[in-house]
Amino acid sequence: MKKIINVTRSSMPTYKEYCKEIKELWKTHWLTNMGVKHEHFQKELKKFCKVPHIALYTNGHLALENIITAMNLKKDGEIITTPFTFVSTTHAIVRTGFKPVFCDINDKDYTIDVTKIEKLITKKTVAIVPVHVYGNICNIEAINKIAKKYKLKVIYDAAHTFGETYKGISPANFGDASIFSFHATKVFNTIEGGAICFSDNKLVQILNDMKDFGFRDAENVAYIGGNAKMNEFQAAMGICNLKTIKQEIQKRKKVYEHYKKRLQNTKGIKFCKKQKNVKYNYSYLPIMFDNYKYTRDEIFEKLKSQNIMARKYFYPLTSNFECYKNLPTIKKYKTPVAKYISERILTLPLYADLSIKDVDRICDIILK
Repeated sequence: MKKIINVTRSSMPTYKEYCKEIKELWKTHWLTNMGVKHEHFQKELKKFCKVPHIALYTNGHLALENIITAMNLKKDGEIITTPFTFVSTTHAIVRTGFKPVFCDINDKDYTIDVTKIEKLITKKTVAIVPVHVYGNICNIEAINKIAKKYKLKVIYDAAHTFGETYKGISPANFGDASIFSFHATKVFNTIEGGAICFSDNKLVQILNDMKDFGFRDAENVAYIGGNAKMNEFQAAMGICNLKTIKQEIQKRKKVYEHYKKRLQNTKGIKFCKKQKNVKYNYSYLPIMFDNYKYTRDEIFEKLKSQNIMARKYFYPLTSNFECYKNLPTIKKYKTPVAKYISERILTLPLYADLSIKDVDRICDIILK
């Protein structure tokens, strides 16, 4: 039986290094509630992303829910976003009491089509939640211009872009806020985890309140908050992984480039065109099978039969999930480009220690 190759594999420090980082927790028994590791990690992360403020979270989804709520947007408002994303993005909008308005994506980098945003703006529109996809950065200049014109908040789902820069600037600095996911499947992980990056000083207190039950001190609860704190073990993993993030990205780049060398000149197989001024993190390897000799689904099954777990990412569109597809407000938004791409895209296995031999094995199956 051939070994299983998963679509991703978590980057981890050495066992010895992580044990060294968490050793003092056995002395202090301080395991959560913004302990020493949490504070150290937050400080290092701010320095790495070069942002004014960072709020750490137990996961990226709660980070997105919290920042949408913290913006104090008009209730029952509409938020423009894209259905070509992980379902968390749409869930966060709906769970905070807002209506998602789906804008189509462009067929070059699969991010939100900025030429179609304005047509979707109504009196009820309160914000835009664009999604950076596969490490491709949204057209931030155009989105910023639209947001200013209509006085809308912009919250970026930047889950795919940690460690990247656009024109030398981290995506953490774009919009009114950007959220990251530090899930185990990401380029950079804290086992589970997430963060909100922002510049507005007024958001510091409210976000701290929201993720810690509203406690200001032991006898003072000023806000009806929840619990979304990053614990000390997560923070310790983040401290370790942050030290090697640049090396991990370079390893992933080598894997990506070998895939491209093997597949890029094949008719019917399309890679994303690289964007100008973007320094990538090589988080994903999306391939479009468009008029190839096999369909995306046939390739998926062929790989699966050989214990290679590629992923139809993103398929289906979030607007087509059972919990959304029958809502009348969802049905009226047409996104033909997103639909077309979602039916043809496949993300191939990509991680730092994936061997070139295994890449060749995957490419051989696809090409044969």
